[in-house]
Amino acid sequence: MNNIRKYRPGEAGSSKLSEERDEFERDYARLIQSPTFRRLQGKSQVFGAGSGDYYRTRLTHSLEVAQIAREVAKRLERTNPFLSKREHPGLIIDPTVVECASIAHDFGHPPFGHKGEEVLNHILMRDHGLKYEGNAQNFRILMFLEKRAGSESGLDLTAAVLLGINKYPFLIEEEGRLKGVYASEWEIIRDLRSQWNMPEGCSTLEAQLMDLCDDIAYSTHDIEDGIRAGKIQMNATFFEDQRLMRHVVMEILNDPNKHKFGWEQVNIEQMVRQVLSDYLEQWEQIFSECNGEESRTRREMKARWVSSFASSLDIIDDPDRSWKKVALVKDGAEDMNLLRTMEILKKLAWVTLIKDFRVLRLQKRSEIIVERLWDSFIDKEKGQWIMPPDWIDSYERRNATWSWPRFVADYISGMTDAYAEKVYAELFASKSGSIYEMD
Repeated sequence: MNNIRKYRPGEAGSSKLSEERDEFERDYARLIQSPTFRRLQGKSQVFGAGSGDYYRTRLTHSLEVAQIAREVAKRLERTNPFLSKREHPGLIIDPTVVECASIAHDFGHPPFGHKGEEVLNHILMRDHGLKYEGNAQNFRILMFLEKRAGSESGLDLTAAVLLGINKYPFLIEEEGRLKGVYASEWEIIRDLRSQWNMPEGCSTLEAQLMDLCDDIAYSTHDIEDGIRAGKIQMNATFFEDQRLMRHVVMEILNDPNKHKFGWEQVNIEQMVRQVLSDYLEQWEQIFSECNGEESRTRREMKARWVSSFASSLDIIDDPDRSWKKVALVKDGAEDMNLLRTMEILKKLAWVTLIKDFRVLRLQKRSEIIVERLWDSFIDKEKGQWIMPPDWIDSYERRNATWSWPRFVADYISGMTDAYAEKVYAELFASKSGSIYEMD
């Protein structure tokens, strides 16, 4: 069982288990020492990277997801005896594997958050029939683009960590797929899943846990940032605003994954109103307990909601798939009410932060930057002269399998927000930095 989980497909010819360090600890070291991990500090979470020292970036978000996931994994190990039987490689929860998956889950996100992802996908689909998607890009980075000593390409991670990152076990090029894995990496992922005898469409328990902890962080931490920024105002006028209610309800109804939450079982508008009312009431109670200190209240609110969600995570049977499911659980069954509550808080963060008109103005600027960068690089004969030489060397070594449009998307998506703006300024602004600055 250990060998199949610790197998490294990138090192198939010479891989030997380390006698000095656990294999998953080696994965952890490779991830946090990678340039991609460091660049997360310069990529937007909700507010643009550099907006302020307080607000989360992709890096701090990933670390917080990892902390939540590791603690929950340790508890689930203690409280679910079947895990110790290790009957199936996908029905195991190792805290280090979950932590590695959480660290790497946002590696594939481009600069400027969801807007950067949206623009790259639109351009690639429109002009070249190719898709761009952050989860798929994760695997392109981890299995191909990243470099480490002694390897031709990628970080050569273990099978357990690769499948722990694989929230969407599908070939993204299939008709109608919005998320998944690019064909170039899917061949290896599909082979690993076959070796593990994974049911079609099912993720490992470790991937499921990472995914839910990402949702927990999003629905709690992003709201904390929104309150700090004044985008979410903790008063009745804000929380009872009919336009806010309407926007949250519309986001729920327009979500392509809404079927997972059983919204048909409840009056959506009524539940949204109740959750927001309860949230404000809890804020006012904690605000009083904290002697009117807003910063303490924000942290305490966040901590209580994280604890409420995380302590409810457990493993139950998934009879529809003959598999196991990590879920928010109450009385031995999935707690759909709590799941819907978390979804409402996520939508609250989305409509107040992402849909704020000032944020949308910045996103429009980001869209222009990504589009102009693309236009500058997509003509191969001209673009190759304004790209870093090491990128061109990589392309020339692999151009038999690496199309120029995909290469350009890889280059732009690897940029931080600030670096994208720097390159844009060098190409289009009247003044730029010194040519001796290192790229």
